[in-house]
Amino acid sequence: MSKVVGIIPARWASTRFPGKPLHGIAGKPLIRHVWERCVEAGCFDQIVVATDDMRIAEAVFNFGAEVALTAADHPSGTDRIAEVARKLKKASIILNIQGDEPLLDPALLGQLARKLKDNRDISIVTAAVPASIEESQSEHNVKVVIDRKGNALYFSRSCIPFRRGKSDVTTYKHLGIYGYRRKALLDFVKLAAGGLEQAEHLEQLRALENGLKIRVVVSDTKSIGVDTPEDAAEVERLILSRRSG
Repeated sequence: MSKVVGIIPARWASTRFPGKPLHGIAGKPLIRHVWERCVEAGCFDQIVVATDDMRIAEAVFNFGAEVALTAADHPSGTDRIAEVARKLKKASIILNIQGDEPLLDPALLGQLARKLKDNRDISIVTAAVPASIEESQSEHNVKVVIDRKGNALYFSRSCIPFRRGKSDVTTYKHLGIYGYRRKALLDFVKLAAGGLEQAEHLEQLRALENGLKIRVVVSDTKSIGVDTPEDAAEVERLILSRRSG
């Protein structure tokens, strides 16, 4: 039977928002909101917050979640979760859940886990949603184009596909959530970064450059990633309005 583990990488250092995981939103630290969405998903046998910072570790421990201390020099969140995954030898499916998505739809996490459980030919899975015109033009939103089998063809900070004329093709915004078979995750972090990854600063391109397939689950869920204090304030307004409504 597949053991499904959700790992939430969290770090203190952030250029635009230092200490972001512990920033209070509607009475709870950001990282707790994300953890609670994972609990609500009901698809995990184990949920772990992975961090290199004792302040985050203590806060996570205090609200009752499992925490794993990791090395401080990881170049990416994927490398951080891989360190934890190496020790979880009974895990067969690993979900990498971004620690700055407090409004993440729990049902989407279940969809990603089921996609791997039900399809042995899929090793990596991620998610995308239709992008608005504004989102498609912003370099801060990563776009993905998908083939007819549901596999990613390319990820870019540019608007893809480029529309030379009128077209009803949908532009998709990538959501930074990944599901891996444990072996695929550990193999992925051994690969060297290629030119495309270095050009776009998108580590998922490492998989495509090495011929690996990434299956994309398309959703209509809406979420707001917290990159700045202003984003946190907007998320808090939404949470409080839902409570009062």
